[in-house]
Amino acid sequence: MHDVLAVAVEIAHEAGALIRERFGRIDQVRFKGAVNPVTETDTAAEAVILSRLRAAFPEHGILGEESGGDAWQVSRMAPSRLAKSEAMWLVDPLDGTNNFAHGFPHICVSLGLMVSGAIEVGVVYDPLRDETFAALRGAGATLNGVAIRVSTVDSLSRAFLATGFPYDRRVGASNNVGMLDCFLRRSQGVRRAGSAALDLAYVACGRFDGFWEPGLSPWDMAAGSLLVQEAGGRVSDFGGGVTWLFSGDEVIASNGRIHDEMLVVLRDGPAAPHPDFPILDA
Repeated sequence: MHDVLAVAVEIAHEAGALIRERFGRIDQVRFKGAVNPVTETDTAAEAVILSRLRAAFPEHGILGEESGGDAWQVSRMAPSRLAKSEAMWLVDPLDGTNNFAHGFPHICVSLGLMVSGAIEVGVVYDPLRDETFAALRGAGATLNGVAIRVSTVDSLSRAFLATGFPYDRRVGASNNVGMLDCFLRRSQGVRRAGSAALDLAYVACGRFDGFWEPGLSPWDMAAGSLLVQEAGGRVSDFGGGVTWLFSGDEVIASNGRIHDEMLVVLRDGPAAPHPDFPILDA
């Protein structure tokens, strides 16, 4: 798998170079939904990635954000049933398209390899900062070749968090705004930078202590979830398991130390314990 990881890094860098070259230039934008844009750079970067992956690993399947999958559809299943192919690449060619379209410098390329329902290889590449986050199951996680670890913050009240909002946030009954309020009131702060893959990478290297987001897709969190785990953190769905995790529907990642506290907030909302107004025993 070390050779597979090396090829994935090369491919991410190639796609990243294309993105970096086009960043800040006027780009044609179309919309897959009211607030879900796609640019010519998204499709061009994915074409590069898919071509290189198919040449290097012709036996592997691919699920790309823009092009769909190779006879594989994601549904709300247990992870052991998600992999319809022995090996499947989950590809986000440009995570943070809204940022890219507006010249906001927070974007990345994300490549994750799922084998029999488990993520084995993960690469998240930020072409603007030239930061390569890479992980191999059982071999740890790195940033530009240097080993990384999650933070040591052990209380939600001292935690620096990240989140995002689903694409149906204008009309969806559950758009994460209410939960944002709950976490804002119980942490040091929450950031919404617009790239779930980078948010997860930042949890892995300790820049964030925790992250949660509903309504993602498998390609958003595949690579980042492995980075967090290999850096010593924990990843689950909102119930603490993995039933909804690999679909992307529910993703919570942390340094592990604050995970249970975050799960309580996700479960209890405004009724969860508050650091300044503790719930007293009767």
